[in-house]
Amino acid sequence: MDKGVYALVLENPCCEVRIGALGMREFAAGRQIYVGSARGSGGLARVRRHLRLARCRDRPPRWHIDYLLLDPHFAPAAVVTAATDRDCECDLARAIGGAYVPGFGCSDCACPSHLFSRPGDPVPELLAAFAGLDLDARIATIKNEGSVD
Repeated sequence: MDKGVYALVLENPCCEVRIGALGMREFAAGRQIYVGSARGSGGLARVRRHLRLARCRDRPPRWHIDYLLLDPHFAPAAVVTAATDRDCECDLARAIGGAYVPGFGCSDCACPSHLFSRPGDPVPELLAAFAGLDLDARIATIKNEGSVD
């Protein structure tokens, strides 16, 4: 399985969600971009596990992103992936930047966050961020039932 880095885009209305120890967080209507690493044993199959959790809601949350995937206000909309052996999750988070949820998804690094907010479709911006890091990005849109096109 390819290892790499990814950006998962979730759509949401204005809402509040409890994110584990981070507590209650407010989200403006729009899109959330979660930057993750897929360098573990499952590689980029991690993205499919995220989508399955959002669709089936069949296990309790373990990671920050799980709280959003389990919440009915959030729906996966797209995912951008790149196969790479480089440790570039934090570089990608810095390249995306902008409005963020402090402390989200970054307990193992010095980044302020790995979750960023946008009012509209961030995919063109994400493709540019991947390209700026010399990553060969692949884009997939997500159907309502959580499968990938």
